[in-house]
Amino acid sequence: MKNIKLSPENGFHSYSNETKIVNQWKIFLLFILLLFTGCQIKPEQQGNKNILGMKKIEVGDTIPDIILKDQNGNLYNIKSESKGKNVVLYFYPKDDTRGCTEEACTFRDQFKDFIDAKATVIGISGQSVESHKKFAEKNNLPFTLLSDKGNKVRKMFGVPTNLFGLLPGRVTYVINKDHRVVYIYNSQTKIQDHIDNSLTILRNSE
Repeated sequence: MKNIKLSPENGFHSYSNETKIVNQWKIFLLFILLLFTGCQIKPEQQGNKNILGMKKIEVGDTIPDIILKDQNGNLYNIKSESKGKNVVLYFYPKDDTRGCTEEACTFRDQFKDFIDAKATVIGISGQSVESHKKFAEKNNLPFTLLSDKGNKVRKMFGVPTNLFGLLPGRVTYVINKDHRVVYIYNSQTKIQDHIDNSLTILRNSE
């Protein structure tokens, strides 16, 4: 039997390149599969646990003690600062992005309505104190922004993410004077509903 040498003349390079392409596609498809099975976790699949494995905050729960720095660099204790008031605590993805600016400015424009409802508005995201200060000053925000470094409070509450875990969720919590959650609204795109729904809950609870 005649020996056949693998050489450029008999198609060895062609075979090698085809094998390499096939292997690259296998790796790519495996990556896509991992994204869909591992990263795209819907809130209902998480059950009532947050990312830390603890019970996430739900309607009826009392919020934990939360002490973070505000946009002025001062420590802010939500429970003590809001004593005797309702709280609208909204988690947003990032300072100075289109959706987050629209949300913050809508809260700003209807801020008097929240005062009339005896409520304190607090925004919270993972950016720095400096970033929050610039964001607040640029948009004349009359309420507190808290810097959640490392997203520890976000994770504690169990705020879900979007886009395979790449985009922090936009979730609003309405908290009564006893520090108990009475309403939760989760939507990345329906900005106005965060404000309108919160005001409806506050007015109906008076």
